[in-house]
Amino acid sequence: MSGSNLTPTKIIPISPPTAAFKEIIGQSQSMKNIFRIVEKVAVSDTTVMLNGETGTGKGMIARAIHECSARRGKPFIQINCGSTPEGLLESEFFGYRRGAFTGAVADKPGKFEMAQGGTIFLDEIGDMSADLQIKVLRVLEEGEFERVGGHETIKSDARIIAATHRDLEEEVQKGRFREDLYYRLYVIPITLPSLRERRTDVPILVAHFLADFALKNRKPVMSVAPAALHQLVDYPWPGNVRELRNLIERIVVLKDGDCLLPEDLPPKMAQKMEPARMPSDAQPAGAEGLPFQTAVSEFEKTLILSALEKTHWVKNRAAELLQIKRTTLVEKIKRYSLEKPSKDK
Repeated sequence: MSGSNLTPTKIIPISPPTAAFKEIIGQSQSMKNIFRIVEKVAVSDTTVMLNGETGTGKGMIARAIHECSARRGKPFIQINCGSTPEGLLESEFFGYRRGAFTGAVADKPGKFEMAQGGTIFLDEIGDMSADLQIKVLRVLEEGEFERVGGHETIKSDARIIAATHRDLEEEVQKGRFREDLYYRLYVIPITLPSLRERRTDVPILVAHFLADFALKNRKPVMSVAPAALHQLVDYPWPGNVRELRNLIERIVVLKDGDCLLPEDLPPKMAQKMEPARMPSDAQPAGAEGLPFQTAVSEFEKTLILSALEKTHWVKNRAAELLQIKRTTLVEKIKRYSLEKPSKDK
């Protein structure tokens, strides 16, 4: 591994700020900003609009808002406006009465009714038809709706969180999205950063997925060769976190070794590398300026502490979990000045 004297290192994510964010991995400044916004908007019932590329975690943020709110004990209902056939969207949203159409043999509640007291997450709302946009606008303005084929007005008590990967302002200008609905939705807009905009989170995400899929597939957790981590950090990730997650799952399932190497990665990642921007001892990883060696050391420190806590500070067991010698573990404990919490003594 030219240009680096680092050894393969196992890394794990740092805990998020609250339990509601436990599945959202990130320590970059942009993600910390998102966490702060979520905590602020969660205490209200204000409509939230999530913007971001596909795979940036809009659904996870929507659920975090719900879990941080006073509605967390009520349903969180999600519907994808892009994957549901247009002809079924209205009945999916608002339910239907028996006999409303062929096959409607019994009354059925819709998503808004099921979400009473909770939160309804309208994913890919930019793909919604013009007719349905009018009906959703009514719910936002008047807080009521009727089932398909019904005449009884039902009051809605569901917070609306919407999301899209489209530029809705542009869709409004092109006449494909209602301007009045646009302004009703964009009360509190939150734009999620792409993975290439928060490269310092890549090592944390890699470690999280390695550990997660190792557990699910009953395999030891892999270490990561520095050269492989270089490529993972430098890659632009057009599919964002979802693309990274899928890649790591594939590697864990198919690879027999205990270290993720550059040859385990798709050839396109090597081709995309730009040496001038690669993280190293002297160069930052991406735009946020995280020194690579410092990052690896911090991740290693966190990993060791986690292993010690999981094994109740039994060093032999912790060393086995980490797949290192006990003497090596003791040396690293001293190096990082790790101490057993007094409450556990």
